[in-house]
Amino acid sequence: MQVMSESTVSGAGRSDSPAVALGPTALVLGVFSAVGALGVFGSTLVLIALPWTIIAGALAIVLGAMGGHHARRGVGRPWIAIVGAALGAVGFFGTTALLWSLGG
Repeated sequence: MQVMSESTVSGAGRSDSPAVALGPTALVLGVFSAVGALGVFGSTLVLIALPWTIIAGALAIVLGAMGGHHARRGVGRPWIAIVGAALGAVGFFGTTALLWSLGG
């Protein structure tokens, strides 16, 4: 059994930083938001998922921007954060436009 020294467990610029999870989290939330904005769920589930798609889209935009910032500094992957933020924007603005067109 190998024992890890303190220098391998802590330190700046680690690849296991919590900032690494910002991009994939933005991607998952962005996919949920974009699919929800398209209304693929069906008529009853769209009404239930509609507020969540707006929230998920906004969070995907913010987390994707944060993930892109950390990726430029060398922590995380930039393309995952960019795609997550883009899908979040599609979902957020698509759902907002849908509600705006319905007069809500």
